[in-house]
Amino acid sequence: MIFAFVLKIGLISLVSDRLHGEACYLKTENEAELEYALRGKDWKVYWLLLKTGHPLSAREVQRELHFSSPSVAQHHLEQLHQLGLVQKNDIGGDYSLISDVKIGVLRHFVKLGRLMFPRYFFYALFSTVFYMIYLLVLMQGFTRENLFILSFGAIVSAIFWYEAIRIWSLRPF
Repeated sequence: MIFAFVLKIGLISLVSDRLHGEACYLKTENEAELEYALRGKDWKVYWLLLKTGHPLSAREVQRELHFSSPSVAQHHLEQLHQLGLVQKNDIGGDYSLISDVKIGVLRHFVKLGRLMFPRYFFYALFSTVFYMIYLLVLMQGFTRENLFILSFGAIVSAIFWYEAIRIWSLRPF
């Protein structure tokens, strides 16, 4: 219990020193400490705040994550507040993100508006589109070079799609 409190106090100063509106990339040792403190339902609440992009109340978090009561959501929001990842708005009592911290699986996601995509999704889309363009427009016949390009393009696209789906399956909910 004392260790967890000391860990959280150390992380508060660490995170608050580094968070000022942009994504924060932590050193590996500090990242491991933050990942240890940010797990389970705290992680799901953090992910929800990151995904929605606007302040949420404890009741909204409770409804969205199907917690048993708003007090459970309030507890996890306070945990994030103690870690310095969210701030509590004085008017309305909503909680909003101070900044996003790129730790764990978040390192592999890109946020576009309210949507979050695995980074590999864009690689897969790019490689597949150019592979299809080559197949439909540029390929003239079945020469040795064209067969190599066909097989190489199919393998590269398949690997990127596999990685995109694998990373997508690692999201908290």
